[in-house]
Amino acid sequence: EVQLVESGGGLVQPGGSLRLSCAASGFTFNRYGMTWVRRAPGKGLEWVSDIDGGGSRTSYADSVKGRFTISVDNALNTLYLQMNSLKPEDTAVYYCTLVYDYWGQGTQVTVSS
Repeated sequence: EVQLVESGGGLVQPGGSLRLSCAASGFTFNRYGMTWVRRAPGKGLEWVSDIDGGGSRTSYADSVKGRFTISVDNALNTLYLQMNSLKPEDTAVYYCTLVYDYWGQGTQVTVSS
């Protein structure tokens, strides 16, 4: 059974940093690309970032490029999203997903002074 469990969200001031984690189990982690998406209050899902199964290719939404970094630790079966220079508009529930078929429960990120 595929399981994805996010953690690391919280309240942070503008300009601050957070690192989100997504612990994965139930599949061969290093064979699949993973994705971070987010849902801001009152808005639809927004794609944030992708990484391929080997962890060598990444892509980012323009809104986060240069501030967020996606990575994986294949030994720990864990996906990360390092978020720096956070802005109030980054406030959202962040989800990791495996091929958009499997989803974690989400972790809340709130950027506010």
